[in-house]
Amino acid sequence: MITGIKGARVRRAAAAVITAGAVLSTGALTAAPAQAVTKPTITAKGGYVMNNGTGRSLFTKAADTQLSTGSTTKIMTAKVVLSQSNLNLDAKVTVQKAYSDYIVDNNYASSAHLIVGDKVTVRQLLYGLMLPSGCDAAYALADKFGSGSTRAARVKSFLSKMNSTAKSLGMTNTHFDSFDGIGRGSNYSTPRDLTKLASSAMKSSTFRTVVKTKSTKQKAETKSGGYRYYNWDNTNPLLGTYTGTIGVKTGSGPEAKFCLVFAATRNGKTIIGTVLASTSVANRTADAKKLLNYGFAV
Repeated sequence: MITGIKGARVRRAAAAVITAGAVLSTGALTAAPAQAVTKPTITAKGGYVMNNGTGRSLFTKAADTQLSTGSTTKIMTAKVVLSQSNLNLDAKVTVQKAYSDYIVDNNYASSAHLIVGDKVTVRQLLYGLMLPSGCDAAYALADKFGSGSTRAARVKSFLSKMNSTAKSLGMTNTHFDSFDGIGRGSNYSTPRDLTKLASSAMKSSTFRTVVKTKSTKQKAETKSGGYRYYNWDNTNPLLGTYTGTIGVKTGSGPEAKFCLVFAATRNGKTIIGTVLASTSVANRTADAKKLLNYGFAV
């Protein structure tokens, strides 16, 4: 009885081997070996990429090294504004002389070219902040959404909100001392932290709409009761040149060099990341594209 069972098992095993051998000999199970994806080399001092859906890290280069952020700081400016309770995006803000003076005083500040006395909405200020990277728009938002009886107090309050938001997001290597990235010696973050910030900011539909906009024409009320149009183009070079790009923000400066926080979606997969301190505008774009390609491939 035992011998019979063993014999049946042997016969079945032999048949299975023969069958498998026959299939293999016909090439029916032959598959091409998987191609390893080569990790890219970037010029930026720091870089980080993650799968936005799963949060999985896909690429790191000095990902937790503190570096100057330039105008990528404005992602946090927008995040703080959009986190306000009972936010009215259509509320009007009158452009103050202090905002335009700030641009003049900081001669390398990027500008939305806001005209003193114009009444612009909070929504329009967000476009002016994120597309042409207007430091004047950043100042207006900080002044509007900080609390205090003086402009200086309101700006200080807004910066406090930026830092408390960073802490709540687990951005442990980040500190802001400016609302626009023109730091006073203590404005820094890391590729990982900025990617974390961008991922959180992209949960806002308003933020997503703004940062994926390539250009916009906004009608604003003038001091005399008439109107003028502001035409703003997005500084993000990936919009229109990299398929699937959905944001988010450039940055540059003497210390920051060339920075870019980027995001793209293809076939339902969203990749989000950051490069800090790249060596030129062209290399910043090339670095981001390399990292996106890598992120979609792995």
